[in-house]
Amino acid sequence: MEANMSQATADAEIARPAPPALPWTVQIQLFILVGAYNIALRADGTVNRFLFSLGDWKTRASARPDALGVRSADVTVEKSRGLWARVFSPAADQAGSPLPVIVYTHGGGFALLSPASRPLDGMCRRFCRELGAVVVSVNYRLAPEHRYPAAYDDGVEVLRYLSATGLPDDLGVSVDLSRCFLVGDSAGGNIAHHVAQRWISPSNSIRLAGIILLQPYFGGEERTKAELRLEGVDPVVNMKRSDWSWRAFLPEGANRDHTAAHVTDGNAELPEGFPPAMVVVGGFDSLQDWQRRYAGVLQQKGKMVQLLEYPEAIHAFYMFPKLPDTGKLLKEMKAFIQSKTSN
Repeated sequence: MEANMSQATADAEIARPAPPALPWTVQIQLFILVGAYNIALRADGTVNRFLFSLGDWKTRASARPDALGVRSADVTVEKSRGLWARVFSPAADQAGSPLPVIVYTHGGGFALLSPASRPLDGMCRRFCRELGAVVVSVNYRLAPEHRYPAAYDDGVEVLRYLSATGLPDDLGVSVDLSRCFLVGDSAGGNIAHHVAQRWISPSNSIRLAGIILLQPYFGGEERTKAELRLEGVDPVVNMKRSDWSWRAFLPEGANRDHTAAHVTDGNAELPEGFPPAMVVVGGFDSLQDWQRRYAGVLQQKGKMVQLLEYPEAIHAFYMFPKLPDTGKLLKEMKAFIQSKTSN
């Protein structure tokens, strides 16, 4: 009884902000996507992939340039594990000097979405156009069918493939694989961190010039102030969905302090050549405390890190071009890439 009263008192003392004001078009998109999440994630830890597919509209790759002058092609990386990537490139007549390469890993709680998902396809097209880069969007294996470390293994395998095979000859543009960036959002940001951690070695021909983590998905057993304050306010992330994702991804029996999730304290292992990082945080993202801690760990360990804060941003705001912060972020990402490729 006393414990329940203490919890109720603590809840009452949490000052929760009003929900963020969003354009009605964004609200509708969020309603569809979050609704699909809610009906697809089963209590037993499995995913109803048929039901999720009803809200996860797909886009085909197309060699014909779109309105942004971007074309796409799907490339098989390893057929036996169903590993493939969608490559986004500018039309040949728009390319000049060799372009940097972005290897992108998507969010979705390790369990949902793919490079063909319409919002992710559109976002990668904007990355290609606005950042002046060839984008390789990774279709890593999903949990719970494929738990840790499958997604990390797939990210590393894509880098090995690029190192050994390169990009398709008919791409029509030249690329510079010594200027390779890992970009990941949400769970994909977690994957990008762990892929970078594994890849750093003088023997690897692809040089990671930097990593850009968009609201990366880190965590722990602790409930942070932001998680408590934004519960029911953050329109995308809540503790129930977040806990489900960790249970689906981490090894059986592991808790959220597992090293895959909890890389936000002094015990985090970082190799000597860990690349410069950009970490993006949103003020209406329940995960923000973990993200700031992560940036702090990088700084404490002597790594180059740029922390960007968007106080009015929801989780996954960059998927919605109508939100003003999306345009601001693209400019910051472009400046970061240019600053790490100027030499």
